[in-house]
Amino acid sequence: MANVGRPPCDEGVIRSGKGEAPCPSTSGPWVLAATIIASGMGFMDGTIVNVALPVIQDELNATAVDALWIVESYALMLAALILVGGSLGDHYGRRRIFMVGVALFTVASVWCGLAPSPGQLIAARAIQGIGGALMIPGSLAIISASFSEENRGKAIGTWSGFSGVTAAIGPIVGGFLIDNVSWRAAFLLNIPLALIVLFISLRHVPESRDPDAARLDFTGAFLATLGLGGIVFGLIEGTNRGFSDPLVFVPLIVGVAGLAAFIYAEYRSREPMMPLSLFRSRNFSGTNLLTMLLYMGLGGALYFFPFVLIQVHGYTATAAGSAFLPFIVLTFLLSRWAGGLVPRFGPRIPLMIGPVITAVGFILFALPDTGGSYWTTFFPAVVVMGFGMSLVIAPLTTTALNSVEGRHSGLASGVNNAVSRTASLLAIAVMGVFVFAVFSGALDSHLANLDLSQETQTAMEEQKSSLGAAKPPEGVDTETAATIERAVDESFVTSFRVAMYIAAGLAVASALAAAALIEGKGSVARPEQAEPGETRGASAPA
Repeated sequence: MANVGRPPCDEGVIRSGKGEAPCPSTSGPWVLAATIIASGMGFMDGTIVNVALPVIQDELNATAVDALWIVESYALMLAALILVGGSLGDHYGRRRIFMVGVALFTVASVWCGLAPSPGQLIAARAIQGIGGALMIPGSLAIISASFSEENRGKAIGTWSGFSGVTAAIGPIVGGFLIDNVSWRAAFLLNIPLALIVLFISLRHVPESRDPDAARLDFTGAFLATLGLGGIVFGLIEGTNRGFSDPLVFVPLIVGVAGLAAFIYAEYRSREPMMPLSLFRSRNFSGTNLLTMLLYMGLGGALYFFPFVLIQVHGYTATAAGSAFLPFIVLTFLLSRWAGGLVPRFGPRIPLMIGPVITAVGFILFALPDTGGSYWTTFFPAVVVMGFGMSLVIAPLTTTALNSVEGRHSGLASGVNNAVSRTASLLAIAVMGVFVFAVFSGALDSHLANLDLSQETQTAMEEQKSSLGAAKPPEGVDTETAATIERAVDESFVTSFRVAMYIAAGLAVASALAAAALIEGKGSVARPEQAEPGETRGASAPA
């Protein structure tokens, strides 16, 4: 659930294409079917896995650190490689790279479904992330290339509508499979879907390339992966080993150096995958800073949400998967309306108000204790957060696209998309540090008031790495076991609240970024439409 729905600017990626290989009218529905199903696989995977994690943690005897890695190994490869994945399609054929991505994603899904240990599942998820980095931008690029400009709006509407349905039903279907079949079935579900996509692609999807595509930036991709990987590894392992361990602080140093080298390499490169010149635009810098902060809050906090529902409140996987449905419905129904606010009020106002409302939603998530009905605990928080994000998504996309020259709109969309994925990747690791620390301290405080044997205390100390899945050791009496379980639940709720407060702070910071950097009504036009004498690629001052 850390990646609910789809990232911002997906539609911008589609709209920015040239339609250089329009398909026959009879093939249009098939092209949409293949890309919708493939996009759906990516959307569903991101939400289903989070719902499945508490069950996976229990059945594979995995620690909470293992659970973090199951999500982060996929997110790392996807965030670091998604821009180069799109470039590969431009060079070697969008259909070809798309099909390679679907095949790789599916093979890795089979490995996930059969994995006998947390380590193998983590490795399989990393391979799945590489497949996703080829498949997801490929699906968007194929729609863009296969439909002419006059037909693209209808195609986008169809794709967007079905994507919304997929995002809504994915967690519910996944939860049903987890409850009634196995968590493994949630991964194996990708097999029939992928076979359909590959069959349709071979028969009906036209091949296309971009002869003017920039060269592949493998140096940038390597440095981005090294930098993000080092930081994520250090943060996650730091929760278990401590930050003084060389296996923690050395990767952190390497990660920071890798990201610094990435920025330098992009600055020096003639054809970088992330041109730093785009950030000369004040609006583009503002939208990406807002995206980084807000999606850090959203992704990081919502990673822990299913754990609270299942491990503390006793929800089934199906119920946990359904709990966020109001958010998805609201953002789907209201985003178009919110997009209409930009011409009337300018982008700054909705991009300030939306994050503040979202922050209120995060705070509402922090209020419930260990009991209570969904309708009086988490439902109000989900609705408020959904309304807040509805005010952000469409204005954010519009502002990001209009902040650069038209010929760079596709690249700007791709960068913003990658920023949102990177934000979630980093936030889960960062918030994990705070959640582990707060849980440990809270559990110590609760257990200190109990008359436990030294053996029981030692056993519970070893259980801390499981967070909300920590269980009383065997041999304790029923009353003591119940008391320990209550202490674990209350400690996890305390740490969850901290995650929500951090998320609220990040959301407020994103609103401040919008206030400081994003321009008001009537102050911005596409750079190529700017008056003579204005700097191309930079927005006029507010």
